[in-house]
Amino acid sequence: MEIFTAFIDIVLHLDAHLLALVEEYGMWVYAILFAIIFAETGLVIAPFLPGDSLLFVIGALCGMGSLELQVAMPLLILAAFMGDNTNYWVGRLLGLRLLNHPNQRLIKHEHLEKTRQFYAKHGGKTIIFARFLPIIRTFAPFVAGIGVMNYRLYMVFSILGGVAWIGSLTLAGYFFGNIPVIKDNLTLMIIVIVFVSFVPAILEFIKHRRQQAQ
Repeated sequence: MEIFTAFIDIVLHLDAHLLALVEEYGMWVYAILFAIIFAETGLVIAPFLPGDSLLFVIGALCGMGSLELQVAMPLLILAAFMGDNTNYWVGRLLGLRLLNHPNQRLIKHEHLEKTRQFYAKHGGKTIIFARFLPIIRTFAPFVAGIGVMNYRLYMVFSILGGVAWIGSLTLAGYFFGNIPVIKDNLTLMIIVIVFVSFVPAILEFIKHRRQQAQ
């Protein structure tokens, strides 16, 4: 329970925690941010890591001058691309063996099924759309690998999705994060971003429950 409370505190006060990291570790904070974005997109066991809200706060800190936008954005785009591709090849080379292992408990099958349904609806564009959907963006590359999606096509979607995701949210934080009304209510803004990012999943859950009830 204490770990969960600490995690919620970190997510809701990303600005304070990230600023503290910048002050303590200086340039090494870029390596920490690289690792978080890489893990959130590259490891199917880490869908809980902050993504959208973290990028917005990074952009806001760039606007304050605490971080360098010209360093952060290319580095995070690279992290997202490398994470996606690591996830794809894990799915392609080890996916079925991992899922069929009798002691496998880390990968939730309901998350995989939700991602498969998303693929059925949107096809290859799922790789782009999934960037803006928590949990699905972690499992989409893995499922693409299992399904042996054409790798060249996958790379195109992966690059486009990574640039769109990192670019839009980081620049949004850069340009809007230091507007006084937003800066003074950044915790509320983070809550809104987290909620909005989960809206599609909530609507899909409601739709699924209604279909089951019929």
